[in-house]
Amino acid sequence: MRLKGKKIALLAENNYQDLELWYPYLRMLEEGAEVKIVGTGSSQTYTSKYGYPVTVHISADEVSADQIDAVIIPGGYAPDLLRRYGSVTKLVREAFEKGKVVAAICHAGWVLISAGILKGRRATSFFAIKDDMVNAGALWEDSEVVIDGNLITSRKPEDLPAFCRAIIERLAE
Repeated sequence: MRLKGKKIALLAENNYQDLELWYPYLRMLEEGAEVKIVGTGSSQTYTSKYGYPVTVHISADEVSADQIDAVIIPGGYAPDLLRRYGSVTKLVREAFEKGKVVAAICHAGWVLISAGILKGRRATSFFAIKDDMVNAGALWEDSEVVIDGNLITSRKPEDLPAFCRAIIERLAE
């Protein structure tokens, strides 16, 4: 229960990568955090790449960075939808600027790009969006997890254990 009292926003939209949403969700709950599934407001339920549904607790326009300790952004193709909503990019940007943990895995780097928080920061992502990350100013690394201050990034589902450990360790400080 290392995260008792911590509040985490876990972003969701259609075509999220199943493991990249559910694994962090369950790990953070297991550590005692209060985790809210935060959607864009376009629906109450989103479907994963493989057809598994998730029901949101709240929409991004109803959440303030002051109310949370971290934002976790799963990958899949959901990030391409997430970043189209100003309320999502605003939440991510404000959380980052306030020193809250911002954690992104796989294609979630697209949300970080649209939030404008990568310039000069060390980060990783799925290799297919490396150029996007670099063009946004990231110092891209091919590592299972990259921690740069309050920014935590990983590449793919196989990196989830390291990704979640890094989030838990940072929040437990």
